[in-house]
Amino acid sequence: MHRPIVIVPACINQVGVHPNHTAQRKYVDAVAAGAGCQPLILPALGEATDLQAVLAVADGIMLTGSPSNVHASLYGQELRDPSLPLDPARDATTLPLIRAALARGLPLLAICRGFQEVNVALGGTLHQAVHEVEGMRDHREPKHLSLEEQYAPSHRVRLEQGGRLSRILEGATEIDVNSLHGQGIATLAPGLQVEARAGDGLVEAYSVADAPGFTLALQWHPEWRLEHNPDSQKMFLAFGQACRIYQSKAGRGA
Repeated sequence: MHRPIVIVPACINQVGVHPNHTAQRKYVDAVAAGAGCQPLILPALGEATDLQAVLAVADGIMLTGSPSNVHASLYGQELRDPSLPLDPARDATTLPLIRAALARGLPLLAICRGFQEVNVALGGTLHQAVHEVEGMRDHREPKHLSLEEQYAPSHRVRLEQGGRLSRILEGATEIDVNSLHGQGIATLAPGLQVEARAGDGLVEAYSVADAPGFTLALQWHPEWRLEHNPDSQKMFLAFGQACRIYQSKAGRGA
């Protein structure tokens, strides 16, 4: 049996003088080590992406975090702060990919920007600056701290009892998570089911209620120091198992 193939969409980033298709190593490594799958990085080609070719070989999709934000025009708003990083090529690649993958029943794991992408792809909206919303805490990481400190647990989230995430975590009611995001869900898209909330009420995890396959979207970063976090390990193991089941049903595991 070969490993299930998990598509990891890339970002566009400037490296030196050239723009590059990039995917952070921590996400790619988490797919390989945590889910036991073979990551395959998908260039951010936008409309030039052959979705049918991609989905024909995919056993799962993992959407990564990124410093860039989903363009506000995609959920009907004007940009509040044009100085914040954007990645229109990634938007044009991931949003159609999300809709096509869910229609096909592919397992989907979405993290941070990916969590926001799925919500937008399905018709939801975002707060462009959560810290400016009355009653919400500042969910951004302190930039002056080391990476270890930025990714350290920041707050607790309450899990919806009986939900998919709670079941994955064997009935847990709360867990500690890191927090490195300036934007967040304002209106949850139709068909999405809340799996966890922060203390201020912000949605921190959801699933797609009627999706035929595994779906889990997380605002925090379970890929960080995966080997030291049993809760994160359970999430990636569940995703990997769903990919193996999909691969088996597709008849291409030999």
